[in-house]
Amino acid sequence: MAWTNLQSDLAKQDYVASDDLSVALHLALSLGRPILLEGAAGVGKTEVARVLAAAKDTRLIRLQCYEGLDASQAIYEWNYQRQLLAIRAAGETGKDVETRIFSEDYLLKRPLLAAIQEEKPPVLLIDEIDRADEEFEAYLLEILSEFQVTIPELGTIKATSRPIVILTANGTRDLSDALRRRCLYTYLDYPDRHTELAILNARCPDIETHLGHQIIGFVQKLRAEELEKTPGIAEMLDFAAALMGLGVADLTADPAVLQATLTTLLKTQSDQANITTEVAQRIAGKAA
Repeated sequence: MAWTNLQSDLAKQDYVASDDLSVALHLALSLGRPILLEGAAGVGKTEVARVLAAAKDTRLIRLQCYEGLDASQAIYEWNYQRQLLAIRAAGETGKDVETRIFSEDYLLKRPLLAAIQEEKPPVLLIDEIDRADEEFEAYLLEILSEFQVTIPELGTIKATSRPIVILTANGTRDLSDALRRRCLYTYLDYPDRHTELAILNARCPDIETHLGHQIIGFVQKLRAEELEKTPGIAEMLDFAAALMGLGVADLTADPAVLQATLTTLLKTQSDQANITTEVAQRIAGKAA
C-alpha cells in the first residue's frame, strides 16, 4: 500500500511512524490538505515535519507561533531601512522612487509568503498554532483556503507551488472549527513500549539490549508519576546518551549515577525534588 512506502521513507530518516500517522500523512499528501497534529509536548509533532521534508528532499519552512504574532511577522513586511535609503538617494538625484520602492526588491518574505513562492513544494510547519491569537487564525484561513497573499501595493500573489502544510498544537487553547475543518487531524500520544524501543534503537543503534529495555521501562514508568513536565521522546534519547556516555550498563548498579542523569529527564526543581534517589531506584527496579 502507498502509505507503507511513506512509512518506510520516514523510517530511513530514523523516525518510527505509527500506522495511523503514516496513513494520515499519506492522505494529506494525496488530497493536498493541511494536517493538524495535536498532542502533548515532546511526542514528536515537530519532528514529523522535519523528517517529512528530508524524506521528500525539500525545504522545511517553519513558522513558530506565539501570542501577538501578526501578518507582518508571519506573511510579509516592507524593508523600511532599504526603502528609506532609496528615498534619500533619489532625493539627491531628483528621481521619483515612489513606485519602485514598493516592488518585490524591497519585500521581506516571512514564512507564509516564502512557502507559497518556492519552486518545489516545501514543507510548511506552523508550529504551536494554539499559542497564536484567534485574529491570526483569520489570516491563516485565507492562505490555507486560496494559497495566495494579497499585498495592497503589489496585488494578489498566487502560489507558485502548493506547500505541504503541517500544523501542531499542544492544547494551549481551543482552535476554531473553521481551522479544524480545513485540516486532516491526528492526535499523537506518547509511544507505547514497543514503538519507543524502536525509536531508541533507530537513534542509538549501539545501545545494549538490556540497557535499552531498562531505559524505556524507566521512562514510561516515570511518566506515570505526578510530574510538572512529563519527559518526551527527546528527553528519553538524551537520557540514553548520558547513560551510554557514562558507561552505565544497568540502571540499578549505581543509584548516585542514575540520580545525576535524571537531569536529562526532569526539567523543574519540583520534579527533581519529588523523584528522590529512593523513588528512582524503585522505578528502576521495575523497569526491566
